Amino acid sequence: MSMRERLQALVDSRQFEALITLVIVINAIALGLETLPELMARHGALLVFLDRLAIAIFVVELLLRLMAHRLAFFHSGWNLFDLAVVSVALVPASGPFSVLRALRILRALRLVSVVPSMRKVVQGLFSAIPSLGTVVLLLLLVFYVGAVMTTELFGAAFPAWFGTIGASLYTLFQIMTLESWSMGIVRPVMAEFAFAWMFFVPFILLTSFIVLNLFIAVIVNAMHEGADAEAGGEREEILRELRELRGEIGRLREVCSAGQRPR
Repeated sequence: MSMRERLQALVDSRQFEALITLVIVINAIALGLETLPELMARHGALLVFLDRLAIAIFVVELLLRLMAHRLAFFHSGWNLFDLAVVSVALVPASGPFSVLRALRILRALRLVSVVPSMRKVVQGLFSAIPSLGTVVLLLLLVFYVGAVMTTELFGAAFPAWFGTIGASLYTLFQIMTLESWSMGIVRPVMAEFAFAWMFFVPFILLTSFIVLNLFIAVIVNAMHEGADAEAGGEREEILRELRELRGEIGRLREVCSAGQRPR
């Protein structure tokens, strides 16, 4: 086995992934503890050391992956994401770059690229984006129609909530999230307009329970299709290996038959 093959086996092994996952978790906890002034006053040196050690481990990890996969390293979006996150940590967080200190916690997002189950969820979300476009357009259409209606119906009496289309859009968004929608908005409006419920109740049913559930359905369907595609690829690989094995068995039988023929 060549040096490159040994490196590939190392960086792709479960033990290596488990080690990197542990380092990411410890680093994320340490970064959270750095926000506590009392703890920094007593153990600040230790926390800074753990942060620098984690960065060193991440740099070594990326170098090993680059040596193992070479140019193929840049063909993976996850590798590019890890490279960007670690590169931010290498920029001195002082002077005009002091804002980068707050971005250090982005290293915790590397768990997404390291843990396979998290990768599948994110890949499912990204694959669902084209289908979500139609649902988003439907939701925007419902919001626009509702904003125009509420501005014309309730804008004069409640200018803070429905005085403009922008204010109506924000108020309707609050109603969709079901945050103080009844006692905070709808009941005061119904005190002036008794039949206001005839608009708000269908709007809540349409946006909160139907359209948002369409989001969930599209995402779940995309994740299911992604899992089926991955399983199909694994099945094709297994079938290919079985066909190769059957061919080798056939050749062995021919050799054995030729060896057993009487001379």
